[in-house]
Amino acid sequence: MTASADKFTRQTLLNVTPLTPSLFTLRTTRDAGFRFQAGQFARLGVTKADGSVVWRAYSMVSSPHDEFLEFFSIVVPDGEFTSELSRLREGDSLLIEKQAFGYLTLDRFVDGRDLWLLSTGTGIAPFLSILQDFEVWEKFERIVLVYSVREAKELAYQELIAGLTERDYLAEYAEKFLFLPLVTRENPPGMLHGRITHLLESGDLEKAAALDMTPEHSRVMLCGNPQMVEDTRALLKARDMNLSLSRRPGQVAVETYW
Repeated sequence: MTASADKFTRQTLLNVTPLTPSLFTLRTTRDAGFRFQAGQFARLGVTKADGSVVWRAYSMVSSPHDEFLEFFSIVVPDGEFTSELSRLREGDSLLIEKQAFGYLTLDRFVDGRDLWLLSTGTGIAPFLSILQDFEVWEKFERIVLVYSVREAKELAYQELIAGLTERDYLAEYAEKFLFLPLVTRENPPGMLHGRITHLLESGDLEKAAALDMTPEHSRVMLCGNPQMVEDTRALLKARDMNLSLSRRPGQVAVETYW
């Protein structure tokens, strides 16, 4: 992918924070003209040693109201983009396209009472942006964030998640929110064990949330591993829960840039 110079801005890395050997977060300056909806993604560009630029799409972790942009990334072994990205340090520059993209936004749903946010790995990023935006807390009566990782050490942004309902503008909504961490390769105490799809099929996910997932009341967002998204969509379709389109409102929204 290429982008002409009038379609991107050059931003400065404010910090890069390694979480595990394969996971890191990065925060950049934000161009004053860059606008996005919570849940959308931006295309980031890194310049290689030969001067060429590699572009990839990343969901914003930060809220639309923050003065910075934050992203969550995995290092792909020998990956053309993340290998370059992971080498960047504070003060280095990063290219960011001026336009945000994506339809994993609250306006995909015209109604609904309960919102389920189902994520694996770095797919939690857009949901963190959505949860920092006031709109979601007004729109839904219950919000369930499911975050699936292989090992407990990969559970990122725990402080942010725990502190959401302690923010002044969200404190009154604390009872609406439930966080369900899910670990697939370990069985740590206090966490669910198994894949999202397996826990959906067994009913254990709904049992843990004390909330039924139904076409009438539930709206579901999916982001993460493409196989998880595909398999979960199939399970939801069997429950008469369909993808929400502009021409046909439904119960399910997914991210498609993976």
